[in-house]
Amino acid sequence: MALERGKLANVTVVASGATGTILTVASSKKVYIKSIMLFSPSGSTATAEVFVVPNGSSAATANKMFKIALEADETVLIQPAYPIVLDTTGDTLQVTATSQDVNVLVTGDKEV
Repeated sequence: MALERGKLANVTVVASGATGTILTVASSKKVYIKSIMLFSPSGSTATAEVFVVPNGSSAATANKMFKIALEADETVLIQPAYPIVLDTTGDTLQVTATSQDVNVLVTGDKEV
């Protein structure tokens, strides 16, 4: 199993009041999420919720992993002790921005 290291997706802007899909597993190629960076580019507090969503499901309380309040121009780095593994085609990492836009960058490894 060969792995490719680095960013798993480009910076994604999740609009206020929306849920954005940050990355999706393709062709049963495992994805190992090592860090999630969240940034509030607005002039006021933003709230971000991070979901690990199995294929066929949607972002919901049952798959919510983090809820973070970000001050204006604040960046938060989430680094789990063990990578979050997405291993089924269609599994996704999703982020909801509940009060202001949030920029998201995810790093880790993926099978190639």
